[in-house]
Amino acid sequence: MTAVKKQSRQPGISLVIPVFNEVENVPILLFTLQNVLKRMKRTFEMIFVDDGSTDGTREELRRLAGLEKNMKVILLRKNFGQSAAMAAGFRASRGEWVVAMDGDLQNDPGDIPRLIARAEEGYDVVSGWRKNRQDKLLLRKIPSRLANRLICSVTDVQLHDTGCSLKVFHRHVIEHIRLYGELHRFIPALARIEGARITEVAVRHHARRYGQSKYNLTRTFRVLLDLATMNLFLKYLRNPLRFFGRLAAGVSGLALFVMMWMFLDSGVSAPLTSGGNVSITLLFLLWVMAFQFLTLGLMASLIVKTGTRKGRSLAHNQFKKDAS
Repeated sequence: MTAVKKQSRQPGISLVIPVFNEVENVPILLFTLQNVLKRMKRTFEMIFVDDGSTDGTREELRRLAGLEKNMKVILLRKNFGQSAAMAAGFRASRGEWVVAMDGDLQNDPGDIPRLIARAEEGYDVVSGWRKNRQDKLLLRKIPSRLANRLICSVTDVQLHDTGCSLKVFHRHVIEHIRLYGELHRFIPALARIEGARITEVAVRHHARRYGQSKYNLTRTFRVLLDLATMNLFLKYLRNPLRFFGRLAAGVSGLALFVMMWMFLDSGVSAPLTSGGNVSITLLFLLWVMAFQFLTLGLMASLIVKTGTRKGRSLAHNQFKKDAS
């Protein structure tokens, strides 16, 4: 990963924009953002993260970075995916408010002032809601609606549009979020774990004019896998022993069933047959599995408690530092 151009002044707003093969859209987006952000009369930085583009986007970003002092460019060595690109942009951002958006001109930069104003009413996360979405019905709208309902039911974060990339985050929320896979869809849920206040604002959405959509139905499968991971996070992050303990209890119950079946089938003093050997082997493996699940649960709980204590210690030291 390489970076182009750094700023010395602390910005009030950081824009994080992942791009992949958007050579026609990048200059138009930059010009529009300049007009919107300068009218807000706040310090800002624009962080474009190129996710391994092959169409000349990287060269165009380098050229534009030489013309715009508030522009920073991060070049990833290959296509790692949107979550990785957003994570790289978040790490490089320095503003109090961090705005994430797509680089395909479908998000409207003119909505940014409204989202910032809403966030400053006391919210940590403000998510965009593409109320009148300009996408194909079968390939985009219907799968997105189904995924949105599933995500909301699992994460218990009630948003109309979890897939909208246009979002505003407070600095302290971004610092506690780690992204991988397709977890950029679940940033509000990850923020809720940290106790963030979340709301949404209806935003405009435009049809794509240049380039090709990067969405395909294979991403749905990856989203489902990450949703299963998110479900474990939300339910058992604070006490992982409950999850592994339930697995251990289930396997132990199965082991007891096999033991009872052996006793009832052949008796305790019956000679061992080949079938008996198989049953004993199965019984041994089940007890080993139960022990392993229980051990994993205890280790996970120890890790969580250690991390919690470390976090409290850092927070206490920071409080003492601020107080002094």
